[in-house]
Order: sequence, then C-alpha cells, then structure tokens
Amino acid sequence: MNNKKNRTGLTELEDGQTGIIVSVLGGKTLTKRLADLGITSGTEVKVIRRTLFSGPVQVEVAGSRLVLGNGLASKIVVETK
Repeated sequence: MNNKKNRTGLTELEDGQTGIIVSVLGGKTLTKRLADLGITSGTEVKVIRRTLFSGPVQVEVAGSRLVLGNGLASKIVVETK
C-alpha cells in the first residue's frame, strides 16, 4: 500500500484545486515565515489563481488569501485527494 498518496508541489495544482500541506522544503527561516502566514503541515490550501509562465500563485489558506512567488510556492509540498 502506498502511503505517499498524491503528493505534489503547490505550483502543480490547478485553479480551484485544494490540497493538504505535507511539508515545506526550506530552512528554519523560511518555514517560520510561512508558518506565520498560516502555511503549516496539515493545513488545507486552495489555489485561487495561477498565472502563466511561472508567475505568482494566489492561494487561500486559514481563511486568508495570499500571493506567493512561484519559487516559494514550489517549496510547498501538498497532498491532493
């Protein structure tokens, strides 16, 4: 049985798709900065809008809407349903 389910980077989700944050690939400073924004393991995140050509990603997490740069968003690993 595969316990990894459907894990992917946040940047791979389509508009309107949701996922559960599994991990953040980064150091202590980055993970703390994201945690301060509500982006922590176990939290549901919804992609509101992705822009073309590796642009920013607008997400909704913990009741707030945030715009994350593509590089930052690519460090967030999510599990889809």
